[in-house]
Amino acid sequence: MTTTPPKTFLILHGFENHRPEGHWQHWLAGQLRERGHAVRYPQLPEPDAPVLADWLDALEEHGARPEEGEFVVLAHSLSVLLWLRAAATVDADRVLLVAPPSPPVTASVPEIAAFGEGLDLDAVRPEAPARLVYGDGDPYCPEGADVHYGIPLGLDMDHVPGGGHLNPAFGYGAWASVLDWCENPETRVGGCR
Repeated sequence: MTTTPPKTFLILHGFENHRPEGHWQHWLAGQLRERGHAVRYPQLPEPDAPVLADWLDALEEHGARPEEGEFVVLAHSLSVLLWLRAAATVDADRVLLVAPPSPPVTASVPEIAAFGEGLDLDAVRPEAPARLVYGDGDPYCPEGADVHYGIPLGLDMDHVPGGGHLNPAFGYGAWASVLDWCENPETRVGGCR
């Protein structure tokens, strides 16, 4: 009898995120562990004043491919930009990019401006299939993440009406469709309400 090795999930948080229990990422990490999967959910360095080089180092440390099983990356908000910068170097099987900040918003916040400076989407060539999930009414990407990232990168996309920034402030704690996607990549990611 053959058994399928557990999947390994790397969950990357965004700016000012201290991995609170009410966030869908925290909930997801627990759900995946309960199902027997390996979960890496690191606290990235200095989340209130992130340094791009330090976050890239953390991604290199935690983003090593496991010896067996599928390796899946889930990035929210600022970590989407982190992943875009390192997409060609992270050997993942698939990636979920959730609610990235727009280039104008990133440039307007001094603490995170470096994450967007010089990021050339024409040069980004993700090695792994990636899906973008975004909500309308996102104050950090008012024009829509599809415009800035999904269309230019040719990503599969799931639009969540009224989803905002897809964080607890918009009602995103337990988020069953993300869990479903983790176990079945053909699943569409929708709202949690």
